[in-house]
Amino acid sequence: MKGAAARPPNRRQVIALGVGGVMLSALPEPVGATQDEVSAAIAKLFGSGAIIDGRVMLEIPKLAETGFSVPVSVSVESPMTEADHVSRIAIFSEQNPRPRIVEAFFSPASGAASLETRIRLSGSQGVVAIAQMSDGSLWRARQEIEVIVGACKPPPARR
Repeated sequence: MKGAAARPPNRRQVIALGVGGVMLSALPEPVGATQDEVSAAIAKLFGSGAIIDGRVMLEIPKLAETGFSVPVSVSVESPMTEADHVSRIAIFSEQNPRPRIVEAFFSPASGAASLETRIRLSGSQGVVAIAQMSDGSLWRARQEIEVIVGACKPPPARR
């Protein structure tokens, strides 16, 4: 039918759209990781060995206006020789829906054990960096960050 005008939605279509909207609004929001989930993610990646505080320097702002792109850098004190070097660094968040944010691998050829990136954070939380050395030892740094607007969940509805 050429030139026919589009028909407005009928009553059943309007009701179906309304019910669908109500059902979508009832879906749960993404939930942040629990401390047990963060510990499990670290153990899955590195095993259950002891983690020592120190050697790792984690730089992240103490306050971020938005969690959509937060700068973070991690460096580890290491001579980066065949006998003593950093083999990997991983960054974890304590409140994001998925705790592991990034994992990077290193070798003596890397020259230095440092990593700079931007991460997404769902809100104010602790960020943890773990470094594994060539001898298997694990080192940690942790820092709190306050995020004004989180990135991993939708903003609250306006009324």
